[in-house]
Amino acid sequence: MLQAIGLTSTPRRDRPPAVDDLSFEARPGTVTALLGPRGSGKTTALRLMLELEPGRGITYFRGRPLHRIAHPPREVGVLLGDVPGHPSRTLRGQLRMLCAANGLPAARADELVRTVGLAGLERRRIGTLPIGADRRLGLAAALLGTPHTLLLDEPAAGLSVPESAWLHEVLRAHAAEGGTVLYTTEDPKDAAGNADRVVTLDGGRLVADQDAVEFARTRLRPRVVVRTPHAARLAAVVTQEARAARRPVEVVAEDGNRLSVYGTDCAAVGDTAFRHGVPIHRLADERGGDGGTSQARRTREGEDAGKTETPAVSSPGAGGATKEGRRRRRGAGRRPMRSPLRPLRYELHRLLGVPSTPLVVAAVLLVSVTLALLLGRGGRAELPAVFTGWPALSPLPPAALGAGLLGAFSFGEEYRYPALTTGRGAVPRRPGLLLAKLAVAAVVALALGALVVAADLTALRFVYGGELVPVPKNWPTLSASWLGLVVGCAWAGVLGAGVFRAAAAGVAAVLAVPVAFVPLMQKVLSGPSVRSAAGLPARLREFAGPQWSPALDRWLAGALRVVAQPAGVALSLTLTGLLCAYVFTGLRRKARW
Repeated sequence: MLQAIGLTSTPRRDRPPAVDDLSFEARPGTVTALLGPRGSGKTTALRLMLELEPGRGITYFRGRPLHRIAHPPREVGVLLGDVPGHPSRTLRGQLRMLCAANGLPAARADELVRTVGLAGLERRRIGTLPIGADRRLGLAAALLGTPHTLLLDEPAAGLSVPESAWLHEVLRAHAAEGGTVLYTTEDPKDAAGNADRVVTLDGGRLVADQDAVEFARTRLRPRVVVRTPHAARLAAVVTQEARAARRPVEVVAEDGNRLSVYGTDCAAVGDTAFRHGVPIHRLADERGGDGGTSQARRTREGEDAGKTETPAVSSPGAGGATKEGRRRRRGAGRRPMRSPLRPLRYELHRLLGVPSTPLVVAAVLLVSVTLALLLGRGGRAELPAVFTGWPALSPLPPAALGAGLLGAFSFGEEYRYPALTTGRGAVPRRPGLLLAKLAVAAVVALALGALVVAADLTALRFVYGGELVPVPKNWPTLSASWLGLVVGCAWAGVLGAGVFRAAAAGVAAVLAVPVAFVPLMQKVLSGPSVRSAAGLPARLREFAGPQWSPALDRWLAGALRVVAQPAGVALSLTLTGLLCAYVFTGLRRKARW
């Protein structure tokens, strides 16, 4: 059971809160509609239930608040607005990435594709899906963890009649299996026809909480729908005759040649049209229409508010003597699992599921090979610069820029197209996710750096001959410096985008190292030195205790020489500062780790 108690959003400046002291229940095995016009607080209410909106109140999902549920996606399935996926990612790739985030096997994605009727569209990009398929994908994402409760915001918006009927059949089937369904709608006919219970909002406050049959009887106005080529004339004569007979008849002009007549029946409208020679193309009785909003407002403000049914919300601990109640109390103390549950698998799906990754790699290889050939042709550039395609005018080689760009995309795309949270612009700040992104970025940077050097060397030997392009004797030290540079740039992109929540900020952090910090370090380190760090490896060996081999001693000395370069010092300081800023901003925003 879903129990919302005292939901109140934070008041806006000089305006009342969007949701004010809202309490209601959505029972298991039923479909509940949250009805109200645009701006009545329906979406805000859902966000308050999901703890995405600041405010007061609490929502219990089967006796537990959301922050006490061990794994929320397996308890609550959510669809708020459009599917928050990268438009270039395929439908199957999006669902498999979400499976990795929720710790589910990839086969679950293929199963849901068939369940929601998207078979044959697995390779379609999300950005090219029609609205019906997009809604089906959103429903599949909500059902991914087999949740007990579904919270859906306007799920049938923009759908055709057959697609809307299919959607409500799925929701009805979920409720028939014992699940709880709560969806928002602006259409009172939709609520009356597809829900078991209707909760009506107006101005952020509860107006009515009724059974769907009672709602249809008390809040839907009967009307006569007329279609005629002479709508204005028929409206005038119907209104004139109603005034003459002193009957409360209201005529509302709809689009084109359609009229809605309230307060009468088909026979009376047909007789009036016949007497005045007005042809009629359609004449039918319907229920629906003004959304119950004006009537709801009058009911709340009037003295007869006793007609509103507002059942008391029972406390979540009711029935605690049962085994189920004891189990819920034990589960309430469990800490939530950290999302994503499979961070490494999730990050690999995220990286390889969009075309930007191969495009960046291809562009880096093409530019680097071209620059290497141009530098090798002149013969004045040093061999390390030629092998890496690094001209003197460029602050960084193409491989380092590409690694930094891919690193910046790792967090930049998370904030722009959030998949781990429902709220746009919010990403879980947890060490596992950060370590997975750093590890994948490092592997990609190492592979890109080695691929660029191999491609440049192959192109140079093919064009200018192998004897003219020798391999330097100190290639191990040069390789360590090169790979350290590309990995450091990749990490700077990851941390910069994570701190400033944008891919452009990650790229700026990468460029800031050679443009701003390296010249500063060169000035600092080029000054007169009174003391030297020579012998530091030997002192480290004494401090560590156990003796290590001379080979390890040489590798440590080489690594320290690489880091002691101005670029190495600048990159190390930049990464340390970005890491501290990432931790600090995560603590200040009270993000869940």
